[in-house]
Amino acid sequence: MYYYYDYSWIVLLPAILFTFVCQGKINSAYRKYSQVRNSTGITGAEAARAMMDANGLSGVAINVLNAGNQLTNYYDPRNKSLNLSKEVYASSSVASVCIACHEVGHAIQDVQHYAPLVFRNGIVPVVNLTQMASWPLIFIGLLLSVSSPYGSLMFLIGVGCFLFVILFHLVTLPVEFNASNRALEQMRVLHLVNEEDYIGSREVLRAAAMTYVAALATAVASLLRVLLIAGRRN
Repeated sequence: MYYYYDYSWIVLLPAILFTFVCQGKINSAYRKYSQVRNSTGITGAEAARAMMDANGLSGVAINVLNAGNQLTNYYDPRNKSLNLSKEVYASSSVASVCIACHEVGHAIQDVQHYAPLVFRNGIVPVVNLTQMASWPLIFIGLLLSVSSPYGSLMFLIGVGCFLFVILFHLVTLPVEFNASNRALEQMRVLHLVNEEDYIGSREVLRAAAMTYVAALATAVASLLRVLLIAGRRN
């Protein structure tokens, strides 16, 4: 009797392990520095306000998010608002201050029309559509490819859709790294941190940035696995 074993999942294994490591590092860094008080005693909201005012963004509102966890924080370019979790908004920890300032980094990118951010925001509607369509097209295409030429076409369209998702993850990297660099620079310039706070802030933001690298690696590995499966069928 012939048994078929699918070894293509091995392609995903390094990316999955890398993702677990990155997630563990950001959780560990946040837990550590959420317990360390910032030397200035300011809260995340106060640090964000100071950084925005210093960069001509006094009109950007700061909202408190009642839902989500402490790492759910974002800048919304549609209504020009900074949205912080309750923990980040009200806490004076090193972690809260640097996370809040990171999000202000995105606000500064927005007002300065930072090219990678403009491009990423521009492709969001396309990515939302292609992300939903890619996997159904890929799987149906694989099933039909052995019996119909339309199956191969659907598969290729699905792969093309997923390439947009990979492109989104790729362009996210400079956006996130740049926002962190802006935050770290501004925290020093505005004297929001001392040297010890700065070291802790850098550790938190670098750990957070690596989660975006892990997301890209997982997306690329997923596509490679699909291509390996398709290659074996041909």
